[in-house]
Amino acid sequence: MTTRNMVAVGLTLVSLGLLIPGLWQPALTIVASVPFGNKPMEIFRQTQNVVQAVRSLYESGNYFVSGLVLLFSIIVPFIKAAMLGVILATKAPGPRYRLYLFVRSLSKWAMADVFAVGVFIAFLASKATDNLDAIIGSGFYYFVGYCLLSNVAFQFLHVPVPETN
Repeated sequence: MTTRNMVAVGLTLVSLGLLIPGLWQPALTIVASVPFGNKPMEIFRQTQNVVQAVRSLYESGNYFVSGLVLLFSIIVPFIKAAMLGVILATKAPGPRYRLYLFVRSLSKWAMADVFAVGVFIAFLASKATDNLDAIIGSGFYYFVGYCLLSNVAFQFLHVPVPETN
C-alpha cells in the first residue's frame, strides 16, 4: 500500500471517529421565549442530534425527508468508508478502478456536508429573531469535522487507471 493510501485510510478512520459523536451528540438547540416583564420567559427548548432529527421527522410523518437524511447523512458515509476498504483490498486493477469511480460518484451524493450547512443556516436564522435563539452543540462540530476529513481522505486516495492493451 502506498503512503498516500495509508494516509487516506488513517484520515478515513479519524473521520469515522468524528462521525459517531457527530451523529449522537447534540447538534443544535432551539430556544423560543416571550417577553415577560424585564426578563424573557422560555416557552420552548428542543435539542436534537442527527439521529434524533431522523427519528423526529419519521414520527411526524415526514417519511421522505427522514429517509433522505438517514440515507445521505448516516448510511452513505459508512458505505463510503467500507468501500474504501474494499478498494484497497481488491487486487485486480480493473475492478479496483471501477469501485473507485463508483465511490467517487457516491461521494457526490453524500449530503453530510449539506446537512451541516443546513444546521448552520438554521442557527443563523434563529439569531435574526428576537424571541428565538439557537445554540450549536458539540455534535455539529464533530459532524463538520467528519465532512472535512472524509473529503480530504478521499483526495489522498490514489487508484491508478488500469492499462488497456
